[in-house]
Amino acid sequence: MKKTYSIGIFTAIAIVAANQIGTGVFTSIGFQVFDITSGFSIAFLWFLGGLVALSGAFAYGELSAAMPRSGGEYHLLSEIYHPIVGFASGWISVAVGFTAPIAAASMAMGAYAASVASSLDFIVPANKEFTAQVIAIMAVSFVTLIHLLKDKIVSTFQVIFTGLKIILIVALVGFGFMIETPTNVSFLPTNQSISEILSAPFAVSLIFVMYAYSGWNASTYIAGEIKNPGKNLPLSLFLGTLIVILLYVPINAVFLYTAEIEQLKGQVDVGIISAKNIFGEMGGVIMGSLISIGLISAISSMVWAGPRVTQVMGEDTKILNFLAIKNKNGVPAISLLIQYILVLFFILTSSFDGVITYIGFILTISSLLTVIGVFVMRIKRPEMPRPYKTFGYPITPIFFSIVMLWMLFYVVTERPIQALWGFATIALGLVIYFINKKIEKKQQTN
Repeated sequence: MKKTYSIGIFTAIAIVAANQIGTGVFTSIGFQVFDITSGFSIAFLWFLGGLVALSGAFAYGELSAAMPRSGGEYHLLSEIYHPIVGFASGWISVAVGFTAPIAAASMAMGAYAASVASSLDFIVPANKEFTAQVIAIMAVSFVTLIHLLKDKIVSTFQVIFTGLKIILIVALVGFGFMIETPTNVSFLPTNQSISEILSAPFAVSLIFVMYAYSGWNASTYIAGEIKNPGKNLPLSLFLGTLIVILLYVPINAVFLYTAEIEQLKGQVDVGIISAKNIFGEMGGVIMGSLISIGLISAISSMVWAGPRVTQVMGEDTKILNFLAIKNKNGVPAISLLIQYILVLFFILTSSFDGVITYIGFILTISSLLTVIGVFVMRIKRPEMPRPYKTFGYPITPIFFSIVMLWMLFYVVTERPIQALWGFATIALGLVIYFINKKIEKKQQTN
């Protein structure tokens, strides 16, 4: 049967951009400003995160173009190192790599929608948290149902909602810098900003920023469905990430330009706070509603990519074969349903801050190993056809690796609980791998 490639370059770019533009950019600055208060430090934090993401995208582009199969790190790490490394990474994706970010995006959407409902007196403030949770569950349920349909419908859905979200950010940036009474924030470097950049809180805050940029590798998870992957896959990674950088740095500058640090501290719905200061109470409500709707594309892009990793693991792993079952539209329906159940678990049991740090730590390990894989494969398989080669090699992958190691060190020392949960998740995946190997070996001897 001939393989059909249903995803074009524009949809692939939309998936990469939508995976990134979502929860992180509309929420994380509220947690960063506890320890980092300089405008220059915050802007540099987001610029540095963008450079790191772009460097990672260059490396993933080479690897994925040379080995174009859906599955992301699960497929790449299995080829680069050993199936056990790929399985551990795939297990991370199955257990939390997509489910926790989908939950976080849904929780953020719920928080924005509940804030709007509270401002319009549709609900009393005491019911705000419960309302946010209900909306989060409704949102992920709706998106999951959409993704049971044909790829063409899902592609249109994805492109429309991604475009809406980009328009929202451009509007916030454009009108934000026109505000009559801005805060007294300065974006010029000072002694304070330099000391902040070299501090432990800056490194930990970079986890939040890298979470906001997570998704720069999104099209690698659906590589097997992309038309002309040798060309379109690396191009989608580069252009999708570049678009996001050009949006992230100015939108975070606008948040600081239009809202005082004290207004932002600890707040998830920073977009509404900024919008109210720009447009007034009702304008803020309208913008908050649109941001809430725009977050659907972030949920959708991850709901799309996640089951494809699980499906590939199901194809390769005996005890997980059921995960590869598809419906009549070619969608890995069992994987999609399991992902949905796990997302509901995170929504009902987890705090937003804890989820983000945990996700950031555990995904950093996978992406670090993958980028290092560029060096490994050039030594191990120098003859391999490479339709695209890493831009800036070897500088860009070295830069990515150094920053990732710096982040991991500070998370282990500053947030040891989240780091321990991350290691425990990996360990559980390894246990499942060895159980599967034992079952396969027993079946072969019978």
